[in-house]
Amino acid sequence: MKKLVATAAAGAAALAIGVVSAPAASAAPDTACQRAGLAVLKDAGLLSAVAKGGLPIATAVSVGVAPREGTDVASLPDPLPLSVVLADHRAGDDSLFIYPWC
Repeated sequence: MKKLVATAAAGAAALAIGVVSAPAASAAPDTACQRAGLAVLKDAGLLSAVAKGGLPIATAVSVGVAPREGTDVASLPDPLPLSVVLADHRAGDDSLFIYPWC
């Protein structure tokens, strides 16, 4: 009986340690930032063009978008595909660019 109690206690302790040390869930995607970015494209009349041909980096910079420190802009495709622009908006602090509307 003592062995069973000790085993159960050890199992409970391991479970508690596992719960405490489990990695935190990743942050939720920043969908508010993504919606704001889509609104900017719509308001500028660019959404259709960007959906078809991508967003030139110079156009993004002209409306106040800035590369985050460490972003190698020269290594990015230019224009940026809409899927990349949307994903970057959802990335929060891990995005390649800083968006003034986020």
